[in-house]
Amino acid sequence: MRRILMALALLVAGPVWANTPLPYAGMTDLPIRALSAEQQADLLAGRGMGLALAAELNGWPGPAHVVELAGAMQLTPAQLVATHRLMAEMQAAASALGARVIEEERALDTAFRDRRVTPSDLSARTARIAALQGEIRDVHLRTHLAQTALLNAEQIAAYSRLRGYAGGTPQHGGPMPGGHRHH
Repeated sequence: MRRILMALALLVAGPVWANTPLPYAGMTDLPIRALSAEQQADLLAGRGMGLALAAELNGWPGPAHVVELAGAMQLTPAQLVATHRLMAEMQAAASALGARVIEEERALDTAFRDRRVTPSDLSARTARIAALQGEIRDVHLRTHLAQTALLNAEQIAAYSRLRGYAGGTPQHGGPMPGGHRHH
């Protein structure tokens, strides 16, 4: 009886397994198999890719969204110029690091494809990639710190409210980011 039930279960499950999408199908055609074209474009453009959510979701505005909301936040012309400068500096630094990540990922992919990766080589390669990824995140997070320092408390609250975060008040203790400075 048990064998009959097992055979029946396999017979029913067989077509389900056959129709299950293969998560990595088609990825062997990518030039760098660990990075999609979109991920590479994001790295080269210096986009945030969610790397600054720790700042963003805790009341530390980022320059891209500040530019989008400049009118509603009542930014001064000087604040807007400074925000554009911050954004350009952040994108330049992040994209330069992103290009290095892509090159390191390409080298790692090639080492695996050519079957010439060793445990020590692997450790060195992944450590370099991890360090670069950490540097990119640091660039994005530091930019949120710098952006917040350019804003006053009312602008920070407006940003949070306009972005839909917790009724417009940052969710961290202590003084508002930027020390209530008015520019």
